[in-house]
Amino acid sequence: MQTYRRARHSVSLLHTHLVSVTNYQRKVFNDAMLSYAEHITGSVCAELDIDLNEFNGEADHVHLPVAYPPTAAVSALAQHPKSRAAHAVRRESTGARVRARIRDHLWSPSHFAVSCRGAPLSINKQYIDGQTRPL
Repeated sequence: MQTYRRARHSVSLLHTHLVSVTNYQRKVFNDAMLSYAEHITGSVCAELDIDLNEFNGEADHVHLPVAYPPTAAVSALAQHPKSRAAHAVRRESTGARVRARIRDHLWSPSHFAVSCRGAPLSINKQYIDGQTRPL
């Protein structure tokens, strides 16, 4: 069952799937680092009233499907958790090898965000084509 966000004058259900890539797609993360980044990202999302539905990733990227309030910008959804996770991972990962892979920046400055709850474009197009235009 989907739960709607209810505010004083609005009801919303906004979801986006964020993908963040490490700088130059370096293979930086291991399992322990991803677990720690998940913990930090979850706490940042809780502070920003964002529901982190899942957290998963590989050595060079992470996936964050989130539900967010209508007052939040998607760019802020991507940047805040990335910056806090970068500081925390850098602080906790003290090995010389890890530091060499991270170098100056952990994350690429860009991000990928997709809405419509991940529905294929063909389903969205079919829905839009099925709308009846007023006469």
